[in-house]
Amino acid sequence: MKRFLMVLFCLSFLSLSLPGFAGAGEELVIGVTPFPHKDIALKAKPLLEARGYTLVIREFTDYVQPNMALAGKLLFANFFQHEPYLDNMNQEKKLGLVSLGKVHIEPLGVYSKKIKSLSELKKGDAVSVPNDPTNEARALRLLEANGLITIKSGALVTVADIVKNPLALKFHELEAAQLPRALDDVSCAVINTNFAGEAGLIPSRDALVMEGKDSPYANIIAIRAEDKESPKAKALLEAMQSPEVRSYIKNELEPKGIVPAF
Repeated sequence: MKRFLMVLFCLSFLSLSLPGFAGAGEELVIGVTPFPHKDIALKAKPLLEARGYTLVIREFTDYVQPNMALAGKLLFANFFQHEPYLDNMNQEKKLGLVSLGKVHIEPLGVYSKKIKSLSELKKGDAVSVPNDPTNEARALRLLEANGLITIKSGALVTVADIVKNPLALKFHELEAAQLPRALDDVSCAVINTNFAGEAGLIPSRDALVMEGKDSPYANIIAIRAEDKESPKAKALLEAMQSPEVRSYIKNELEPKGIVPAF
């Protein structure tokens, strides 16, 4: 009996010491919002299981509680936001959260029923942009990146911060959901992916230009600063930035306007 117990102990110790068994059976709890974040996390789940981690997905329907739960150690990580939003929450709530890495971007795109290229814009043409602070800034930066305007430095810029407008474009600030309906009345509009999709627009087909993967508004995995270099964090990042997840985003989500950011 003693010999049997000694053998069992040695086998248990050996299994815990072998590469690939680190974290065996350990839960990794991540908070997500619904599509596409939950769907992407589900694709990473078997990859983490192969590393010995059980991915537990907690679903949230708001943009505040996932960060509060992470800071309160109810989650190991969360996946629902871009870094400018995280930075703002850190500043307001003193949460001490950091980005572990980018996964995907739900890009803003420029759409039009009247032109086929931004080069066709003429002096005095009308352009619609979202009127909420984050998306208006994103929209204006996208237009700046494509050479149409120059804006003051700063995170939350508005049309009032435009310092150069060579074409004297006339900007209309509208609620984001109204932008697709404004396409008949303007030369072009900068529209969020979700509202573009609801209007029957396919970003990869219909957008004149879109935000790229280097956009600061890529959706990230957030984590507590003290856990960023942990083996568990590294396993999570490798799974979420794996070839399998990238292939899923490219094949299944890119037609819906969602593109990989890694």
